Amino acid sequence: MATTAKITPKLKIGSLFSGCGGLDCGFAQAGYELAWANDLNPDACETYRQNIGDIIEGDVNKIDLNDLTPIDVLAAGFPCQPFSNAGSRRGTNDIRGTLYESTYKFIAHFEPKVVVFENVRGFLSAKGQNGKLIDEITGELLEHYGYFSRFKLVNFSHFGIPQNRLRVILVASKSPEDLDLLYPDITLDKDLSIKTTLKGVTNRLPNQKEIMQLNPQALHYGAMIPEGGSWKDLDYDVLPDRWKKIRDNMAKYHYPKFFRRHHRTEVMGTITAAFKPENAAVWHPTKGRIYTVREIARFQSFPDDFVFHGKSVKSKYQQIGNAVPPLFARQLADRIKVHITDSSDVKLSRDLPVSCELNVNKPLHLQKGRLEESFNQMRLSL
Repeated sequence: MATTAKITPKLKIGSLFSGCGGLDCGFAQAGYELAWANDLNPDACETYRQNIGDIIEGDVNKIDLNDLTPIDVLAAGFPCQPFSNAGSRRGTNDIRGTLYESTYKFIAHFEPKVVVFENVRGFLSAKGQNGKLIDEITGELLEHYGYFSRFKLVNFSHFGIPQNRLRVILVASKSPEDLDLLYPDITLDKDLSIKTTLKGVTNRLPNQKEIMQLNPQALHYGAMIPEGGSWKDLDYDVLPDRWKKIRDNMAKYHYPKFFRRHHRTEVMGTITAAFKPENAAVWHPTKGRIYTVREIARFQSFPDDFVFHGKSVKSKYQQIGNAVPPLFARQLADRIKVHITDSSDVKLSRDLPVSCELNVNKPLHLQKGRLEESFNQMRLSL
């Protein structure tokens, strides 16, 4: 008599402030079904549709929840500009800084098994009504909705993403068990250098011929920056007057690193939505130009067949800069799947040091001593 194999239904995720779909792409790679998504930006929504699927374009507060299907996971990367050092830093005084509250009605309605929030480092120091905003959010999740929370500042380069990018990841669940184990294990011995990351990029890849046009002055100075250097390596005499003023009083201007050009053996710096040539390391290490859309997508771990759409090249840079790296999202999704799936065969565990216990500001290959110390501490605790 033939037996029928048990078919386990796919876990479903709903996402808010989805952008072009970096986080959703990672969850799809992990085998989740994308139930629904929402964003306000037309270009990001078009990229999402072309690569992932349907998305509700419009105001998150105007969505009829009764039109949406049930979900197991809710993810939200609400706007980071109010909390970012590169943004206004107005926090909850910026209307975008209160959009996290829009997630509460989704949590109350769907009661997902796990909630994931993502934001910039400045989110940890943002002020709420009666203290730190992050404490108010975790308190609200527990007291009003019954969710236990953990939040950690992580460097995505610790998880194999070729970019020195720091972000806050909050995970919440009605089951407090294993919450600390939901964060992925660090990735060791992976070459994250710019040279390796860009290997195989050719003009045949989508978005590779798309590059932001800079003004002649920016191109002039950018071409003079040596590999691994910045504007500080230029002779004083060639600097424009406004740069000379800064060079004359570096302490006042907090020692800025305009026109940073990473060396090809380094890990790329943070890809920002602004992607300004003066304030971000956007210059190709060996060519007299900034990075293309495809190249920065590589730094964010998007697959090469993920094609970016939009009315302008600048819009595509912004979409990528705002995204969660799919590779990290996939690792997180895999561990969440174990957490919420009723299985005695697979249990969450950790055999490697925790990312946030290391130096979160540096890639792992620059802190081998710290890693060895952490490994020794783990052995002693066993």
